[in-house]
This record gives sequence, structure tokens and C-alpha cells, in this order.
Amino acid sequence: MKLLRFALGALGWLTLAALWFWAWHLKDPHLRFMRAWELPMLLGALCASAATAWRFGRRMLRPVSLGLVFAALLTALGNEAASLRHRAEVPASSGPVAQTLGAHFMIGYDDAKDLHELARKGLIGGVFITGRNVKGCTAADLRKEIGDLQALRREAGLPALIVATDQEGGAVSRLSPLIERQPGLFTLLDADVPEAELAQRAHAYGAQQGRSLAALGITLNFSPVVDLRTGRAPGRWDLHTRIDERAISADPALTAQVALAYEQGLESAGVRGTLKHFPGLADVTEDTHHFAATLRTPVARLATHDWKPFQDVSRNSNAAIMLGHVVVPELDAVYPASFSRKIVQQLIRGEWGFEGLLVTDDLTMGAAYNRGLCDTTVRALDAGVDLLLIAFDHDKYFDAMHCAQQAAQRGALDLPMLERSGTRRLQPFR
Repeated sequence: MKLLRFALGALGWLTLAALWFWAWHLKDPHLRFMRAWELPMLLGALCASAATAWRFGRRMLRPVSLGLVFAALLTALGNEAASLRHRAEVPASSGPVAQTLGAHFMIGYDDAKDLHELARKGLIGGVFITGRNVKGCTAADLRKEIGDLQALRREAGLPALIVATDQEGGAVSRLSPLIERQPGLFTLLDADVPEAELAQRAHAYGAQQGRSLAALGITLNFSPVVDLRTGRAPGRWDLHTRIDERAISADPALTAQVALAYEQGLESAGVRGTLKHFPGLADVTEDTHHFAATLRTPVARLATHDWKPFQDVSRNSNAAIMLGHVVVPELDAVYPASFSRKIVQQLIRGEWGFEGLLVTDDLTMGAAYNRGLCDTTVRALDAGVDLLLIAFDHDKYFDAMHCAQQAAQRGALDLPMLERSGTRRLQPFR
């Protein structure tokens, strides 16, 4: 009996500790699937665990168990209150500063009507459309959704929203079957064709995809993947990145050739592409959707190998560049490329002279979010990134925008730089 009481008491304490951790991380993107009932479930579990610890725990430790419950309860309610406050305050904000900051956010959504006020007031600069937005939807439905948002912008005298998606072809085809699914770009290399014909095929592929996207109102596609193929199987914890299933080739020159022709095909239809994922994921074994990641390849090697497709294609097109949540210790030992001022200003804007659009990978991915969404947001803006993507857990936009507004109020952001950055989204195709 004593052993049972001890085991139940220990279980109660361990459960309380886990629930306190959960309370601290309430509304974590990994728990988005249970968002509607997360708080009631947590509160119920806290009460049950407290009762177990009280019933089976040592008498002298009972006040400690109640203290843990009370602390977890306050933490959970505090996080919930802050989230609700941000959801109320951000849509109510207005003025030049709010619009300057808002122009840097691209967000996902469940119901397009939820975006109407944000779009009309200039509190967002773009929207991201993915599989959940086209499920059970016709092309006409999606065109109307996008058209309604753009009409609100015109009526308010604001620039059109950037409308983005993730239509790489192959495994990542977010809008299929609404638009025709194409095989991955790497399949163009399967046939032994002359170099000129390969470029023609890639251009035709991009033009076909671009016409389909443009017909829906899409203006930015998060493709092509110019990370280099590795030839190795995905790691055990690589659940979503799986670069070898999406990349074009292990050869930088061949990757650049196909990617450029594809990009020019997209642009011929009025759609801009995005080179991803800088600084290159070929030698990254971690999955940044969930874990922090470091790229330890020497910069000298990256510059002559992995970065060649980014540079070659961006010099000859209007492609944007997506910044991954990957630390390159030789350039910045602390912050990932997606919010590293050193990498953005000194390397990409400085050495490369790149003046096109820079967009982060989704800030609700673990490698970014786990560093603190507020700090990540402010650092990405301060680095001079043009678009901050908040797609998977789009509710986090309100927290991120609130952090940006607070930073602007205390003078922690270079607003003139952000205004200049905002003009890049309006630049026409060359």
C-alpha cells in the first residue's frame, strides 16, 4: 500500500510539473489541433492532478502542490488573457506606423472573412493560401475570396496584397487538385535531353504553373527549391523537410539552370517565384519545423557551391529569397538566417547586392517559435526582412504584430528602413 501511495504521489507531482510546462506554453503551434478546447482541458487536468497529489502525497508537501497548481493556473489564464487582448488591440490599431509594420506580415487563414478588417486597414501585407483554404472549394470560390480582399485594398487606397502559396510540384502541391498537379521539377532531368531543351522544358513548366496560379489571383509562389540534393535518406526526425524529395539536383549549375528557366516561365505569367531555403538545407539534418538547426559547412564551400543557385537565379530574375531558420555559426553564431541582421545586411544586401524581396520561412515553425515569437519578430524586422510569414498557426500574427508595435513605440525599430523595405513589394518585374 505504501508503495502504491508513493507511486501515485510521484505520478501526481510529475503530472503537475508537466501541466505547469503546458500552461507556460499554452497555445503552442504544435498544439494548434486542440486550440478550441485546450484551456478547459488544461484546467480540468490541473484540478485532477492537484487532487491526486493531495490525496496520495505527503502531508507536508500538500501546500507545495497547491502552489504549483495555482502558479500553473495563473500562467495559463495570463497567457489566455494576453492572447485575447492582442486579438482585440491589433485590429483596432491604425495610422502610418501600424501600416508600415503591417506591410511586413504575410499570414495564413481559415476563413478569409477574418482578414477583411486587417486588409482594409493595411495591417497585413500579404496572405498565404494552402491546402486547408481550398478543401471543398472551387476555383471560382477562391478567386472570389482573393478578389474580395483586393477590392477592400483598392477601396482603402492601399497597395494590393501579395497572395502567396506553396506550389512546388510533386509532394508539395498545396493547391492541387484545384489546379493541375505537376511532377517535381527534378523529373525534368529524368530524360537525357540537350541543355537548351531542358531550359525550354523548365520554362514551359513554370509558364503552365504560372498561368494556373495567376488565374486564381496568386502573385507569389514559394518555389523553386534550390537546396542541393544530398543522395542520402531523410533522418529519423526529418518529418516534413525531406529536401531530396523536392530539390532539383546535387549540381549547383544544373540547379541554377533549371530554376532560372522555371522562374522566367512563372514570371511570363505574372507570378513571382521564391528561391528557398537560404542558406541551403543540403547539409542540415534537423527538421526546422520542430527543432533548432545549424549549418556547419564552411562559408567558403557554401559560397562556391550551395549559394550559387541563389545568386545566379536572383541576378537574372525577380525571384524572392526565403530565409530558413538555420544558424550559420561562421556568419552569426547566435541567430538563424531568418532574423540575423549580420546575414541579411552584410551578406545578402551587402556582398550580394540583392535588393529583391526577402521572406522568412514560417515563424511558427519550432526552430523560430521556440526562441520566442516576440524576439524573433522584432529581430527579423530590424534585420531588414521584407515579409514575415506566419502561416501554419496564423493566430500568432496578433502576438507578433503587438510585439512589433511595442518595439516601434519604444524606438527599437528603424521605421525609415522598414518604409524603404515596404517599397520592395511594389517593385514591378524587370
